[in-house]
Amino acid sequence: MMAERPTARLLPDGRRLYLGHGPIDLVIEAFGEMAEVRRAYDQARDVFPAILPALAEELPLLRQPVDKITVDPTGPVARRMVAACRPYGGVFVTPMAAVAGAVAEYVLEHMIAGRQLSRAYVNNGGDVAVYLAPGQQLTCGLVPELHLPALCGQVSLAAERPARGIATSGRACSGQGGRSFSFGIADAVTTIAATAAAADVAATLIANAVDLPEHPSVTRAPARDLDPDSDLDARLVTVDLGPLTPDEVHRALRRGERAAARLRAAGLIESAALVLRNRYAVVGQPLTLAAA
Repeated sequence: MMAERPTARLLPDGRRLYLGHGPIDLVIEAFGEMAEVRRAYDQARDVFPAILPALAEELPLLRQPVDKITVDPTGPVARRMVAACRPYGGVFVTPMAAVAGAVAEYVLEHMIAGRQLSRAYVNNGGDVAVYLAPGQQLTCGLVPELHLPALCGQVSLAAERPARGIATSGRACSGQGGRSFSFGIADAVTTIAATAAAADVAATLIANAVDLPEHPSVTRAPARDLDPDSDLDARLVTVDLGPLTPDEVHRALRRGERAAARLRAAGLIESAALVLRNRYAVVGQPLTLAAA
């Protein structure tokens, strides 16, 4: 049984739509003729209520490591989650690493169906699915820490390029106010990929790679001690980070950069931005950081 009913309302600016249900919080904006925007928002409202119940039915499957999943899920969002994780054979990852991005792109797909829009996006807690008509582009600001909402750079998506997904993971998306855990110490890792689900998984894995194993300044705890329902079970996740020298910050970022470069070479991401203790690293384009 769901703990609450789905919520739908226009935000105070009158342009953006908010949809919420349990852990899902979507901020949606569409651009075009007002009548087309209204119909797009109606379509998003219509498809939204069924998403969380469908995911809840398949949670036992979706919390398994993707390498152990031999039966495809039945729900459309669940199928996107599994498909986004399949390329990472041999690495521990569960489909839950793609849930936010998969939800965003599923809602976007339904809201733009049959509509005449120039641009649209669905932002699910920082994991963003984007639609661009020919000749259009969208620029998004990068915020490395949720509790300090200051821009550190920007990313621009253009219709002539294939990327339509942006996602952010790291400590800023876990113990500092977000909804997931990280094995690593990155404040934030933002990725650009073909889809939001693909970007979501990649951001999680790159953030895991930004790390200093066995470092005394890193405090870790079993994920299940923090959340008994976590798909990470007894695996250690980062809960606090103490002092680091500039060299240690550099070494941790370099580990993440190498991971991001491998994913980019494999065609799994277009680019990534990594942030740790006000130090930045960029792999690929078109990401720009103010303090890179």
